[in-house]
Amino acid sequence: MKVHGSCHCGRVTYNAEVDPQRVNICHCSDCQALTGSAYRLSVATEVEDFVLETGEPKVYTKVAESGAERAQVFCSNCGSPLYAYAVGHPTTYGLRTGCIAERSELVPRMQIWCESAQDWSMNIEALPARGRE
Repeated sequence: MKVHGSCHCGRVTYNAEVDPQRVNICHCSDCQALTGSAYRLSVATEVEDFVLETGEPKVYTKVAESGAERAQVFCSNCGSPLYAYAVGHPTTYGLRTGCIAERSELVPRMQIWCESAQDWSMNIEALPARGRE
């Protein structure tokens, strides 16, 4: 599936080919801190299937408990998280679905790091829901 992405301010744009079966929700504590939310949605793309069209994103490298380094790529102007990859010789990028124009077609297929999940985040079905405020 061809996707088109951009940061919130539009300075960084890209396109990529993704497999909609590879959309996941990550509940790890790093994703919670980096998003300011309970989890992060990502979809994998092969490095060769990703094209940065405009802009020069910034990179922050986080170190996991295991010692593995993971680059977090974001817009230096608006701060939108764009994608991540394993430092060294990456083969895939984890595109952040919130920046993808076709995000409504990218339904999560898997959850990972569930032991770090906020208990309430696993079922929000009963919460009152509103449209726009």
